[in-house]
Amino acid sequence: MEAKSMALNTPTPLERAQEKSKSILGRLSKDNVVLFGLLAGLSTLMILFILMPMWAMMTKSVQNSDGEFVGLDNFVTYFSSASLWNSVTNTFTVGLIVTAVVGVLAFGYAYALTRSCMPFKGLFQVLGTAPILAPSLLPAISLIFLFGNQGIAKQVIGGHSVYGLIGISLGLIFWTFPHALMILTTSLRTSDARLYEAARALKTSPLKTFFVVTLPAAKYGLISTLIVVFTLVITDFGVPKVIGGSYNVLATDIFKQVVGQQNFAIGAVTSIILLFPAILAFGTDRWVQRKQKSLFDTRSVAYQPEPNKGRDTACLVYCSLISLAVIAVLGMAVYGSLVTFWPWNKTLTLNNYNFAEMSTYGWSPYFNSLTLAGWTAVIGTTVIFVGAYCIEKGRAFGPVRQLMQVLSVVPMAVPGMVLGLGYIFYFNDINNPLNVLYGTMAFLVINTVVHYYTVGHMTALTALKQLPAEIEATAASVKMPQYKLFFKVTLPVCLPAVLDIAAYLFVNALTTTSAVVFLYSTDTIPASVSVLNMDDAGQTGGAAAMAVMIMLSAAVAKIVQMTLGKWLESRTQAWRKR
Repeated sequence: MEAKSMALNTPTPLERAQEKSKSILGRLSKDNVVLFGLLAGLSTLMILFILMPMWAMMTKSVQNSDGEFVGLDNFVTYFSSASLWNSVTNTFTVGLIVTAVVGVLAFGYAYALTRSCMPFKGLFQVLGTAPILAPSLLPAISLIFLFGNQGIAKQVIGGHSVYGLIGISLGLIFWTFPHALMILTTSLRTSDARLYEAARALKTSPLKTFFVVTLPAAKYGLISTLIVVFTLVITDFGVPKVIGGSYNVLATDIFKQVVGQQNFAIGAVTSIILLFPAILAFGTDRWVQRKQKSLFDTRSVAYQPEPNKGRDTACLVYCSLISLAVIAVLGMAVYGSLVTFWPWNKTLTLNNYNFAEMSTYGWSPYFNSLTLAGWTAVIGTTVIFVGAYCIEKGRAFGPVRQLMQVLSVVPMAVPGMVLGLGYIFYFNDINNPLNVLYGTMAFLVINTVVHYYTVGHMTALTALKQLPAEIEATAASVKMPQYKLFFKVTLPVCLPAVLDIAAYLFVNALTTTSAVVFLYSTDTIPASVSVLNMDDAGQTGGAAAMAVMIMLSAAVAKIVQMTLGKWLESRTQAWRKR
C-alpha cells in the first residue's frame, strides 16, 4: 500500500514540466520582467540614436544628390580633389604635433603633482584642469587677442601668422592639456614604494630609476593619454573654425561641405574618413587597457615622495610656467570680453555682455545652453546609471547584457560632428516618425547624451564594481526584490559617482560645439554656436563674452559638485572607512 501511495504522489513528467514553467513565470513576473523591459528599452534607444544615424550616413556616402546609388563615386571624387586630400594631411599633421607636445607637457605636470613635495599642489591641480571648463572656441579667440594681426603680443611668434597651423596647434594644446593631465595623474599616483626602495638599495641613479621604474609603470597610462589627445585633436571643430584661416582640416571640411555648399554626399564621405582614425585610436586604446595589469596589490606600499630641494624647485618652476600660460589665455579672453572695440578702443566696458545688441538672439542662446545642460544631466545620468546597473548587476539575460555593453562603448569612437551629421540624414526625413524631434530641445538633449554616453557609463560601471558582491548575494538569498535593493542600497552608496556623471554631462553640454552645430534651430541655438556665429560676424568681443559666460557657468557647476560631493561622501561612504 505504501509503495502504491508513493507511486501515486510521484509527479509525472508533464506535471514536472508544468511546475518548472510556473517557476520560470514566477521569476519572470518579478525582477526579470523589469530587467527585460529596461534592457529592451535601452537597446531600442541605442539602435535608434546610435546605429541608425551611422547607417544613414554610410548610405548617404554612396548616393548622389538625388538619392540614387552611385557606389564609390563620391569617394573617388573626394580623393581626386587636391584640396580635400590636403585636409587629410593637415589633420594628421596637427594631430601628431599636438599629441607629442601635450604628452610631454602633461606628463611633466602630472609628475610634479604626484612625485614631488612642491608647495601649492592643490592650486596647480585646479589651474591645470581649468581649461576643461571652457569651450574650445575660447582659447582660439584668446589667441587672436594675443597673437592676431592686432594682438598685444604678436611679436612673440616672430612675425608668423597665428591663423593656421600655429594657432590651431596652440589652441588645441591648451584645450586638450587637462584631459591628458587627468589620465596621467591617475596613472602616476598608484605606484609601489618597494620598487623605489629596491632601486635605492642597488644604488641606481635617479635618472635611471625614472626610465626603469617610473616610466614602465606609467606606460599604459601614457599610451592611453596620447590616443585620447590625438582623437580629440582630429575631431575638434571649434579651434580650426575660429583660428584656422585657410588651413583646412577634416572637421572644418565637413562643415563647409554641409553648411556652405549643401553637398551632403561629400560631407558624409568626409565623415567616414574622419571616423576611421577615431575608431582605430579607440580600438588601440581598448587593446592597451586589456594589456594593462595592476601593479598595485594588497601587499604594495603606496609611494610617498620625499623632499628634494632641487627636484621640488624645478617642479615648482615648471608648473608655475604652465599655470601662467593657462591664466594668460583665460585672462586674455576675459579682458577681450571687457574691451569696447578691439583693438581701436580698449576702454573697459560691459557692453559686450549686452547680447541683445550683439546678436538677434540676445541672451536666449545662453539660457538655451543652461536648459540643454540641465536636461542632459538629469536624463542622461538617469539613463546611464540605470543602464549600467542592468548590465553589471542584472541576474538574467547574460547575452543581451553583453551586447548592451558593446553598444555602450560605441559612442566614444564616433566624433561629435560625425554623429551630428548622421542625425541630419536619419531624422530629417519626413518618412521617419521621429522627424517630429528634429530641431527641438529634446533632439539636442538626446544627441548630447549619446555623444558623452560612454564616459558616464564607464564611471557608473566603476562605482558598481566597487560594491561588495555579498550585497547582491544576500539580497537574492532573502528574496528581496532587486528594485528595492537598488533604491535602498545601491543608489545611496553610488551617489557620489552619480553626481560625477551629472556634472560631467552638464559641463560638456555647456561647452560642446561639434555635436550640435548641425542640429539647432532658431529657437534652440546654444551658446557655443552663438559664439561661433558672433565670431564669424566680426563681433569678437561679444563672442569672447559669451564664451566667458559659458566658462563661468561651468565653474559654478564644478564648485557645486565639489561641495555637494563632500557632503555626500560624509553621508554615504562611511562603509569604505571601516
